[in-house]
Amino acid sequence: MSSLPNPPPEPAAQPLDPMLLVRGLGGAIVGGLIGYFLFRWLATQALGAHALPGAAIGIGAGWAARGRSQLLGVLCAVAAAILIIIAEWLRAPFVKDKSLLFFVSHLLEMDGATLKLVLMALGTACAYWFGQGR
Repeated sequence: MSSLPNPPPEPAAQPLDPMLLVRGLGGAIVGGLIGYFLFRWLATQALGAHALPGAAIGIGAGWAARGRSQLLGVLCAVAAAILIIIAEWLRAPFVKDKSLLFFVSHLLEMDGATLKLVLMALGTACAYWFGQGR
């Protein structure tokens, strides 16, 4: 009877480095601010850059974190989705009701909704991808 070699043991999970999250979230804040103001400036130039705030959050977080963290990527994606919606609401609220709640509940009714929502999703995905520290 032949014995098969034992498979190598699973590598131990790396403990979560709190400083990685602190650095990453700091970078996300800076990136989000830069992305928001670039989004606003490009909107005045009649250019839609709805993915930019989210991508900037992820790039800022990934660069500042100096490490990899899937949790940081998830936090960046959530922050990006919120920032992108708020940025669009501040740029072009509905005339009928200017509240954020009304805007969120009627996202599909904004001008060019399909393209804007695709770009918003792309920005959120970029925030997750880059926010992991890739």
